[in-house]
Amino acid sequence: MSETPERDSGPTEPGEGQLSGTDAGSTGPARADADTAAAAPARAESLTDLLGGRRGAIDATLPPLAFAVGWLLGGESLWGGVGAALAVGAVVAGVRLRRGDRPRSVLIGLLAVCVAALVAVRTGRAEDFFLIQVLSNAASALAWTVSIVVRWPLLGVLVGAVLGQRARWRRDPVLLRGYGRASWVWAATYLLRVAVFVPLYLGGQVLALVVARVALTWPLVAAALALSWVVLRRSLPAGHPGLRHPVAPPR
Repeated sequence: MSETPERDSGPTEPGEGQLSGTDAGSTGPARADADTAAAAPARAESLTDLLGGRRGAIDATLPPLAFAVGWLLGGESLWGGVGAALAVGAVVAGVRLRRGDRPRSVLIGLLAVCVAALVAVRTGRAEDFFLIQVLSNAASALAWTVSIVVRWPLLGVLVGAVLGQRARWRRDPVLLRGYGRASWVWAATYLLRVAVFVPLYLGGQVLALVVARVALTWPLVAAALALSWVVLRRSLPAGHPGLRHPVAPPR
């Protein structure tokens, strides 16, 4: 049930598409073609390429949808909804494992469905199936905000981990500032979910919670990936080598 972007495939190699020293001295059409080929990967690569998140976000909406269907078909039966959500959650986990997703990520997603079902069964209230979702989004909004304030923006942490940079990106003041600005986009998405989910949860609006859960998962993740990428790119001055090549200031 996580909405944090997940990496689907490996990034291109850091040196891929770069000119060698001998190429840099060439002239004419061959040089122009080489420059074009070198620039193409940098233009094409985005946060969506690096972090993925499409399939994970879509998969996360299936158990809540199944819960709503089972709940309605069972005459608003809590057990019908829980049973349907658990069955679909198990199928989604199996499919994800088969297509090569990381086992830990798959198990976390399945565990989230199980915990949500357990909470609803214990309280006897269908809307409590979404309580974990409400709390996790509130915690995520706080975590992203704090990370920006303490100058460890989570977007930088995620991208840095994917690129194998560890904390090298933090030594580049331009990247640090850019990741901080772009991280506000993600903090805003979690705050938006909390603002929508909490009134619906308090009002016991089960079907509305399902609709909001679907509408504010993949579409919102896609929008956040695109917008945060725009913010990040505009934060980098002309001539900066990009995310893969942090520039540490001279000592």
